[in-house]
Amino acid sequence: MHIKIGIIGGSGLYDMAELTDREERTLTTPFGDPSGPYVLATLRGKRVAFLARHGKGHRLNPSELNYRANIFGMKLLGVEWIMSASAVGSLQEQYAPMDLVFPDQFIDRTRGRISTFFTNGIVAHVGFSHPLSPHLAALAADCATAAGARAHRGGTYVCMEGPQFSTLAESNLYRSWGGDVIGMTNLQEAKLAREAEIAYATMALVTDYDCWHPEHDSVTIDMIIGYLTANVKMAQEVIARVVEKLDVSRRDPAHSALKSAILTHADAIPPEVKKDLAPLIGKYVK
Repeated sequence: MHIKIGIIGGSGLYDMAELTDREERTLTTPFGDPSGPYVLATLRGKRVAFLARHGKGHRLNPSELNYRANIFGMKLLGVEWIMSASAVGSLQEQYAPMDLVFPDQFIDRTRGRISTFFTNGIVAHVGFSHPLSPHLAALAADCATAAGARAHRGGTYVCMEGPQFSTLAESNLYRSWGGDVIGMTNLQEAKLAREAEIAYATMALVTDYDCWHPEHDSVTIDMIIGYLTANVKMAQEVIARVVEKLDVSRRDPAHSALKSAILTHADAIPPEVKKDLAPLIGKYVK
């Protein structure tokens, strides 16, 4: 059975209760090792690949994650769709703790993270004006609503470096830009998934209001963990419904993102780079 669906779990979502017929697969990639082994399992009748973004025991901070290895590993497994989940802070009053947000845009506030597979003698420029799969995001929002969650469709995810949280000035700046939620991980995944021709969407789990909110100082870590734990239960149900309903034979624009994106002439690409990137470029570059 082919694995077409990948799941990336963020803070609190280190496993999926419904996964059966489990098998752990440890992979290495030309870009190093992923965060941990992939759990290959069955979820509501379909084979999926699950990866805990931060590794076992949450040992990797957002700046330490090997985003390239994580996404390349999914590509090696044959994944064409990735549903990710991550904890976020709210930048707007209407997104309350326990809400689920399905963003359609990003603002990048990271520094120095490697966000491309195309280096060392090969150049590609993929389209990224619409960074998330509209179909997958809409399906996930439908599933969230059906599961009884308070779901919000669309919105801008501000991806900051971390691991520290925002200053008050930064938080107010992001609000003035139209940011809706703030997190530390999803932008690099989305960029690399696009380069790997994988359709990607994210479910942002609101755990608290960012520090702009007048009630922020009364928030305790216990409160955040409580919201996160409750949110994770809902997230597992939503993801399971997405897997159940997703037609993996459907074509997404992301699945042909490299078709006219590679600028380097085939003869100029170093042989070792061709070999390493064969899972990505093999159908375009011989």
